Amino acid sequence: MIAFAVLQGPLPKLGVIAVALLAGAVIVGREPARRAWAMLGALVLAPTLLLADIWHSPQLSIVHRHPLEAAIGAAVLVALVIALAALLVRRPRLVAPLAVAALPFRIPISAGGNAANLLVPLYFVVAAACLAWLARVFWGSRSGGGLAVATPGARGRRDDAGSASRQPFEKLLAAFVVLYAVQAVYSADFTTALQNMVFFYVPFALLLALLRELRWDRVLLARCLGVTVVLALLFACFGFVEYATKTLYLNSHLIAENGVQQYFTVNSVFLDPNIFGRYLALVMILVTAVVIYDRRLHLQIGGCLVLAVLWAGLVLTLSRSSLAALLVGLGVLAAARWKLWPVLATAGAVIVIGLVALAISPKTFGLNQGLNGASSGRANLVTGGVHMFAQRPLYGYGSGAFVTQYRREYRKISTVLAASHTIPITVAAEQGLIGELVYLALVVSVLVTLFRGIRASPARVAIAAAFLGLLLHTMLYADFLEDPETWALLAIGAALAGQQAASGARVRPRRTRAPVAPAIR
Repeated sequence: MIAFAVLQGPLPKLGVIAVALLAGAVIVGREPARRAWAMLGALVLAPTLLLADIWHSPQLSIVHRHPLEAAIGAAVLVALVIALAALLVRRPRLVAPLAVAALPFRIPISAGGNAANLLVPLYFVVAAACLAWLARVFWGSRSGGGLAVATPGARGRRDDAGSASRQPFEKLLAAFVVLYAVQAVYSADFTTALQNMVFFYVPFALLLALLRELRWDRVLLARCLGVTVVLALLFACFGFVEYATKTLYLNSHLIAENGVQQYFTVNSVFLDPNIFGRYLALVMILVTAVVIYDRRLHLQIGGCLVLAVLWAGLVLTLSRSSLAALLVGLGVLAAARWKLWPVLATAGAVIVIGLVALAISPKTFGLNQGLNGASSGRANLVTGGVHMFAQRPLYGYGSGAFVTQYRREYRKISTVLAASHTIPITVAAEQGLIGELVYLALVVSVLVTLFRGIRASPARVAIAAAFLGLLLHTMLYADFLEDPETWALLAIGAALAGQQAASGARVRPRRTRAPVAPAIR
């Protein structure tokens, strides 16, 4: 209550920096006890900051009118979190499939005057998993479930030696989170920066720390992939129902847009067809890795059937950015499985064919409307973002300020088209060269970590291909560190790279066809 009262005043900006520092400590820390205290601090401070920000908003009016009922509801929620945490203390590896299952589900909630699609089920899982991890650290519980970190007394000790190392990109990731908080201090839209921190960066940093510490063996990888595939198939079938009935059950804006367009776009449960398409594309990349690496007939037939269903669902999203992400991911898989040069030659041929098609029939691709019309207004976002960067090239307009400043610069632009769709330009406009350099260093470091020696492990190939596809999607649409899939891929990729390095695996470039390998190991 004291912290809440203090944060009602001029100190929320310091609170955002403090919670970012705590999240960064969880990411890069090595001593379990210190990381545990940082995790506990982040768990307490993040919701406190959010409550302080929205306490007087209409969304909490029911709390003010019915405090007793609200307290009972909060108590029930806390009890459910504690119950799940008790289960995870005994079975820590259950965190991974639970988190993977919760990744896609977004619930539209208004906070502080802004509407956001929040990953409430994932927050629930992360909170319970954090409590379970804290219980094992503070009380020294040694369940044999395969968690990498056991007790604070065993300094640096881990059940799996591959988890002992920290990857270089993790320091850059922590630095970016802290820098985002610091640059929120002078932001033109501090509320958005605060909400991005408490809704995305902090819980996802905790998620990364939890997933990274697990032993990612073949069983756990297969279990998580199975959960993902089942969900993707269900979501695709839901999209088929939407298309067949020409009815959308979520996203009122898209419902109105479909009413005036000649085409019909499905979004399933994702509230956004492009996010739905991204999810399907990433799952297709992972399934393709199984098909090309594992020669067991039932897996190949099943994988091809899954790909056919997901492809149909992806087409119905009409998401060009997702199709591009899928092509990039498949190209990475082909280059890693066989040879690089045929893949480059094929990619070049596809580009040439595409340019010829554009030249022959530009109207088919919407180019008769100009580049901005063909890109659904994103060309204006790019030029506007570059203009904003040119005005403040060093430090930008502050974290989370893109939409607010863009509307100021271009007052006739609609609300939807004011939202950024190209992450590097967003970072440049909001955080200037300072943030852009950290972002670029982070991306390069991640790619080096994920791609170094990947041919020794089909699982690493799949993760690297999926991440590169996701990275391309962020260049064409949005949501890099605001997407939990990014953090999940980073956590698994870092864990697998650490395990491979610790096992002393020697990776040599292959000049011939790869030997048969299990799909996941």
